[in-house]
Amino acid sequence: MNSKFDIVKRAIETIDNQSSSIKNLSKYIDDDFKNCVEFLSSINGRIIVTGIGKSAIIGMKIVATLNSTGSPAVFMHAGEALHGDLGIIQKNDAVILISKSGNTSEIKDLIPFLKNSNIKLIAVSSDKNSYLSKNCDYFLKSFVEKEAGFNNLAPTTSTTAQLVIGDAIAVCLSELKGFNSADFAKFHPAGILGKKLKMKVKDLVDPDLKPLVKLECNIKIIVAEISQKMLGATAVEDNGKIVGIITDGDLRRFFDKNSEIKNAKSKNLMTSNPKSINSDMLLTDALKIMNKSKISQLLVIDDFEYLGIIHIHQVLKEGIK
Repeated sequence: MNSKFDIVKRAIETIDNQSSSIKNLSKYIDDDFKNCVEFLSSINGRIIVTGIGKSAIIGMKIVATLNSTGSPAVFMHAGEALHGDLGIIQKNDAVILISKSGNTSEIKDLIPFLKNSNIKLIAVSSDKNSYLSKNCDYFLKSFVEKEAGFNNLAPTTSTTAQLVIGDAIAVCLSELKGFNSADFAKFHPAGILGKKLKMKVKDLVDPDLKPLVKLECNIKIIVAEISQKMLGATAVEDNGKIVGIITDGDLRRFFDKNSEIKNAKSKNLMTSNPKSINSDMLLTDALKIMNKSKISQLLVIDDFEYLGIIHIHQVLKEGIK
């Protein structure tokens, strides 16, 4: 072990090297990039991304980003393409080839077969004079001055630059196509992100736990209803209409101010004109209302029909914050 080696210093140098190189990429965003994105937005097929080595790994990530933002994409390993995987490509597809040098043997062997199929080719490379760049329809420059690693050997900053170019393509394509949050939710139904974009109040409210008391109910009935339904509150009804809400907090405040509670009725305890939402509201929006109003429960009412209560803890339990 090199006792003189400064880990913190080297880490900072690595980050500085990559950040300055990424910032420098903006100089290479030109009409070729613009024309390439416009072309990709117009195709009826898919975007095939290929590469070798570390560039192949970056290609897989770019494919994942394209697919999740509304641009169908498939990864094809350049080393396997000439052994049968060329069958992945269809006539309406376009191919993005990723290579730092643009002169790797696998890429050079692959290009003639792609050109024979009249497939549009897009190069992501650091060298405009490479074999790849000279044989592509669009050239996207991903040049970096040096790698972050020892002796400028291991692909580090160059692969980061390739990834950033891929992200730029994906973001521009999604906005050019008008890809919105509703579309995004379709592709991300699972996990916290999917819930934030898609999960609605009606997915959470439980019709079997619908706490409700009459306007003239006594304290014993009120406490029992709140306890049994376990939502920390109950709605108050009068002549078929919801007129208020009683929460745990309302009970505590009433007990603090009144020594005689045995004659208390719902009308003495409730908060009138309670906040309510409809069942089609997104949970994220319901949470915003609760946070803004500093309350823990919301009544769920559709067209004057009382459906139940949602509690802030239910929303947070779903991982929505």
